[in-house]
Amino acid sequence: MKERLARETLAIPKGVVLDVREGTVTVNGPLGSLQNDFSHAQVTIEREGAQVSIETPWPNKRKAALVGTIRSHIRNMIVGVTAGFEYKLKTVYAHFPMSVKVQGREVIIENYHGERRPRRAPIRGDVKVTVAGDDVTVAGINLEHVSQTAANIQEATQIKRKDQRVFLDGVYVYEKRKGIESVA
Repeated sequence: MKERLARETLAIPKGVVLDVREGTVTVNGPLGSLQNDFSHAQVTIEREGAQVSIETPWPNKRKAALVGTIRSHIRNMIVGVTAGFEYKLKTVYAHFPMSVKVQGREVIIENYHGERRPRRAPIRGDVKVTVAGDDVTVAGINLEHVSQTAANIQEATQIKRKDQRVFLDGVYVYEKRKGIESVA
């Protein structure tokens, strides 16, 4: 009987070192190093020369989808250590001029709708947040940390108990890019 197999492969570009040990994938590149543990998944991850393969035998629908998901995670790790990720956010306000600043591992949003207490958004992982006027830039090599930090900033200014079509004040993501100028 022929065995069914869900299999995906991914090419490893030059300048990237990928190591697989017991379900843990480590990717090293010019911008840094990332590590992710996939040992909980019922898949086999192997490096074959300049490629990495992810496969599972006798897959059902969920296992076959998991193979593609893990492939995407590894691809994002490779893009992160070679180019990085950058999210740009815009500060929007109508009446009360809101100010955004970075303080330690938090983004502080002051005077949002004239509130006396500042709103706070945590910064995840090794992510660099810069504020220049009305623009907030979130940059780093780990896509999950960059996107979660941008979501934390946007969610900190979410309006409640008012019509969101009328009260448009907040900090909103307007651009997502691969490739960053500096991640120091």
